[in-house]
Amino acid sequence: MSWFQGIIGGAIGAEALNLIKNYVEKHGGVEGVVKQLENTEIGEKVRSWVSTDPNKPITVEELQKAIDIEKLAEMAKTAGLPVDKAKEMLAEYLPVLIDKFTPDGKLPPKDKS
Repeated sequence: MSWFQGIIGGAIGAEALNLIKNYVEKHGGVEGVVKQLENTEIGEKVRSWVSTDPNKPITVEELQKAIDIEKLAEMAKTAGLPVDKAKEMLAEYLPVLIDKFTPDGKLPPKDKS
């Protein structure tokens, strides 16, 4: 988890860190998350997180439409969180993670993930 903590810093608590780490790992890393979400209605916002432009925020409602809620419910349970809290955390911190992981405005080569 140390690379994850290094990317996000001390900005989030352990529950959120575990939830987001689990979500990213189960979706093929940051690249997998970006590729999956780019093909949803929040694709434009996701591209803003990767780019050097300001991040466009997402709402919990937008997130719900873009991700598999059953998988999220499973991950929330594993992290000991209510599903609503997990959705809030992902909506808040996923843009931060992807933005920090892509400081040059592009995803790093696969061998560096």
